[in-house]
Amino acid sequence: MVEILVRNLDPEVVTRLKARARLNGRSLQKEIKLILEESAPVGIQQAAMLSEVWQLKLAGRSFGDSAEQLREDRER
Repeated sequence: MVEILVRNLDPEVVTRLKARARLNGRSLQKEIKLILEESAPVGIQQAAMLSEVWQLKLAGRSFGDSAEQLREDRER
């Protein structure tokens, strides 16, 4: 695993990150790791591979058109 060092981070930012981590029940390290992972979207090749995986998982299933259900819900 790679380690990253962030220099000259404003202490107020660290305080806010610690508060956020505490609210989410995570350590500061886990909170920062999650923030970084969520801010780095998958590349096009990874997205294509994920799409293929889900297409295989859902192959052979039939899914109805949800438009009718949405229409009925709106009318209520």
